[in-house]
Amino acid sequence: MACKSNSALPREKKPEWIKVRLPSDPVFWSTKGLVDDLKLHTVCEEAQCPNRWECWSSGTATFMIAGDRCTRACGFCAVKTAKPFALEADEPQRVAEATKRLGLKHVVITAVARDDVADGGAKHFAQTVEATKAANPGIVIEILVPDFNGKNDALEACMESEPHIFNHNLETVERLTKLVRSRARYTRSLEVLKKAGEIANSRGSNVAIKSGMMLGLGETEAEVCVAMDDLLEHDVTVLTLGQYLTPSAKHLPVVEYIHPDQFVRLKVIAEEKGFRHVASGPLVRSSYHAADFKPELDGL
Repeated sequence: MACKSNSALPREKKPEWIKVRLPSDPVFWSTKGLVDDLKLHTVCEEAQCPNRWECWSSGTATFMIAGDRCTRACGFCAVKTAKPFALEADEPQRVAEATKRLGLKHVVITAVARDDVADGGAKHFAQTVEATKAANPGIVIEILVPDFNGKNDALEACMESEPHIFNHNLETVERLTKLVRSRARYTRSLEVLKKAGEIANSRGSNVAIKSGMMLGLGETEAEVCVAMDDLLEHDVTVLTLGQYLTPSAKHLPVVEYIHPDQFVRLKVIAEEKGFRHVASGPLVRSSYHAADFKPELDGL
């Protein structure tokens, strides 16, 4: 992994291992129809996830609550930045209904950053988790949350719903955080992850703590290893590593396409360091094959 400047880089042709298959399975279209029918947003579409064809063809989706307008403008993210609309009171029930209709056994619920709301949308997260548990008993619920500006009361409100997996992405190494993430802070993200685990423990809840990073933004392997150590020190046990893909010419460029063999190497390193579960590959995203990690079978 080379460390290069992110300025004035030519647009590099995507390697063969990045290409994805277009949808042909009818389940893809039925999943899309259900999402549209219930007027839901998915991070699959809003973030231009390269795996949306595969996931939707298998009847799974990652639901994005609290609207499709983000109050932050991160250099890597395809979700639009604009003044958000008011939170929709019936959205938790619509998400719950979708998980029931799809027959999901594992769901990932994420959200845009809502810095315009006092609690950052934390209670809305909790309401969605609670509604989903009620509508679909036995489902494993993973939440992928923003940092709530580091507000402990917001994090407490979010964790009251007792999700099975708490995910907050570190996104990149410390040196690149200011360039890559709007308003977010490397140390704040680590603190959010550790605090979530502490809250769960204080409630007697078995919650797995998860985080993820994008590679190919100019980080070095040594920096990635340091970030792994930092995550472990803050009680993270589940890790995802994937290739950054620029959404448009207006976003941060790809500095390097990491070879699949390097992702395998990093997976081995992470597992040797002590992570319980590691997903590492060019097309890996936070919610890609999320159900492969089963917290109920992992001694939690």
